[in-house]
Amino acid sequence: MTKAEQAGTTTTGDSLTGHFLIAMPSLNDGFFNQAVTYICEHDENGSFGIIINQQTGITLKQIAKEMAIESENNEHNKQPVFIGGPVDQGRGFILHRPTGNWQSSLKVNNNVALTTSKDILQAIVKNEGPQDSIVALGYAGWAAGQLDSEMANNTWLSCPADEQIIFNTPVEERWKAAANLIGVDLSLLSSDAGHA
Repeated sequence: MTKAEQAGTTTTGDSLTGHFLIAMPSLNDGFFNQAVTYICEHDENGSFGIIINQQTGITLKQIAKEMAIESENNEHNKQPVFIGGPVDQGRGFILHRPTGNWQSSLKVNNNVALTTSKDILQAIVKNEGPQDSIVALGYAGWAAGQLDSEMANNTWLSCPADEQIIFNTPVEERWKAAANLIGVDLSLLSSDAGHA
């Protein structure tokens, strides 16, 4: 079995926590078109993750100003804010290296954590937070069994996530870079299944 075949054979019961969901070319939904979603939790109760390759067009400095957070002039303030998904878009979610002691954090694995508390945002804009982070508004969520069903219908490819893609790969290259982890060239896949 090839790496690509292995990636597409996720079955109910296999946790996708800490994996990438890579949208197939046929997925034309506005939020998920060419999306790479980092799955923060996947269990019998449902799933949620953060889209890591769709930007809002605003910067962290603008978010800090809107929240009345004093910021310093540093590189972190220039970083883009991402569209994390269609759910709860007024709420911030920060993917970062699991460093620091923040008020509301979920350690996804040894390489990535998710924090939703304001204290991490205050630290990042003052250059006192994690060096690697993504700030997103909203998240992608699935009800119990929904993601497993979408996987069975070949809506997504999946593979273990590579934090270098999350934090260091240029945004416009993340979709193809994630697929390359499992040896898939997305340009060779048709968006019209069944048509040669």
